[in-house]
Amino acid sequence: MNILKTFIKKYFYYFSYFYQIVRGRLFIAFGLSMLVALMDGLGLTMFLPLLEMVDGGDASGEGMGKLGFILDGMGSLGIPITVSAILLIMAFFFILKGVLKFFEQYYSVLVRRFFVKKMRLSIVDLFEGYSFKNFIKQDSGRIQNTATGEIERILIAFNSYMYVLQAFSMIFIYVAMAFSVNVRFSLFVMIGGVLSNFLYSAIYKRTKRHSVDVSKGNHYFQSLLIQKIANFKYLKASGLLTTYGNKLRSQINAIEYHYRKLGLFSSIITAIREPIIIIIIVAVILFEVNITGGSISGIILSLLFFYRSLTYLLALQAYWNSVMANYGSLENIKEFSKELKEGSESHGNTKVKGFHNEIRLDKVSFGYGEKRILDSISFSVFKNQAIAIVGESGSGKSTLMNIMAGLFLPDTGAITIDGNDMKEIDRNHFQKKIGYITQEPVIFDDTIFNNVSFWDKDTIENRKKCKEALSKASVLAFIETLDNKEDSRLGNNGIMVSGGQKQRISIARELYKGIDVLLMDEATSALDSETEFGIQENIDKLKGQITIIIIAHRLSTIKNVDRILLLKGGKIQASGDFEELEKNSSAFKKMVALQAF
Repeated sequence: MNILKTFIKKYFYYFSYFYQIVRGRLFIAFGLSMLVALMDGLGLTMFLPLLEMVDGGDASGEGMGKLGFILDGMGSLGIPITVSAILLIMAFFFILKGVLKFFEQYYSVLVRRFFVKKMRLSIVDLFEGYSFKNFIKQDSGRIQNTATGEIERILIAFNSYMYVLQAFSMIFIYVAMAFSVNVRFSLFVMIGGVLSNFLYSAIYKRTKRHSVDVSKGNHYFQSLLIQKIANFKYLKASGLLTTYGNKLRSQINAIEYHYRKLGLFSSIITAIREPIIIIIIVAVILFEVNITGGSISGIILSLLFFYRSLTYLLALQAYWNSVMANYGSLENIKEFSKELKEGSESHGNTKVKGFHNEIRLDKVSFGYGEKRILDSISFSVFKNQAIAIVGESGSGKSTLMNIMAGLFLPDTGAITIDGNDMKEIDRNHFQKKIGYITQEPVIFDDTIFNNVSFWDKDTIENRKKCKEALSKASVLAFIETLDNKEDSRLGNNGIMVSGGQKQRISIARELYKGIDVLLMDEATSALDSETEFGIQENIDKLKGQITIIIIAHRLSTIKNVDRILLLKGGKIQASGDFEELEKNSSAFKKMVALQAF
């Protein structure tokens, strides 16, 4: 009974989860399966009178139990009970079963595809609302595995659950029909079927445990793989690629061990399915004939129904084991979705269409836990100003930039856009007017046009707009020399172009958007001097047209900005233009001397 209770509890646990996604579609699928089973059962029922008439006898319907109403119905309709009539009635039921089976199967496909779509859209939607502060704490391997591999495993679990649902409905109909024919025989077979579940309990427990281990192992493997790809150059150059590869191999072997165990349990269930059916039926027939004195003819129809029901019962157990094999994935994705929901950021309702006058930070402080990164920062940025932020590593420059981009909200203090508190505005709407260039620019493995336009419609107007953005970014002349011009592909991470060209294409993308603010987070620190000078020219060219905020490592790129903020320990130590700071700030003067330009 404990096994049965556990099965029912888990069955409805999964039903509750899947129902939240596909809703009443599960009930429709269940109903269609029951109708298929009913038509199959009625068709099988007609075998008994057919067998009675084989040797020239009459179809009494005595062994049909309450299903004898079919013969009674034929008589009341004036249909003669002949072999031909019975065969035609049988054919009618099986044709109807075939039609219903088509609808059942196709509807199951629709439900499965709907489930997949909803799952994938849910992850996409939850990620869009996920806060950056929570995102940077997540394991990248877990994100990758959950969004790809785990979704596929959940689909397998859902497919198996749909088969469980179908098998359950079939069993219900066949058992009901068997009881309507012979109650005692049906009870004996049911007891045998329930007892067979004891054989599966240990397998279910082990399957569930290895399923959880598979999910954890895949998370770690994806994390290792992502890091290998990201650090491939270093690992190759330093001779550590094989050593790191051994770590990956070890993890692959660990995952495969758990998959082999899952395969072993699945094979055991498949192998013992039919022997168990035969053992149960043989035992019950021997008991019925030798102990209770029953006859074969009295149980033949129930036997047919129970053979069908036991087949589906053991199939149900096999499918259920498949569901349990993906238990770890289900638990992971439920927990992951919960984390995404709890980690979502709230947005205000005020729509800010760009930046018109002033961005102001008033006593802004921010940190992670007890670690303070920024401490009571206050300053203003006015429309079309060029502001630079400098300071030693760990002074809070990037954190300050992230707050200005709306990626973080201050723990205390406020940041306002034209008087509107950042907490009260729709930051997604505001961020469309922000351009963001990092030290490693974002380049997609696609054409230059799609990189700049971000897959905007390919029209004459947008082509012209793309060229204008490329021209402002001082990279159009280079692109015109390419065979396919702006239709040239840039390759993985922009491998087909240089670092400076990637920077300029990234700037062109932001200009194409029609931004009000351009944020550059150490965008020139990885470039050579000549390319750096070209980017500096870009910045000078854009000065006065848009608001520019730069985190600068190389001070040569910010000589012409309107204002420089020198950060130290999360506070503004000094501010002013280049000449003022060089004259009045010993710390800044030291930085200039060290770079010797």
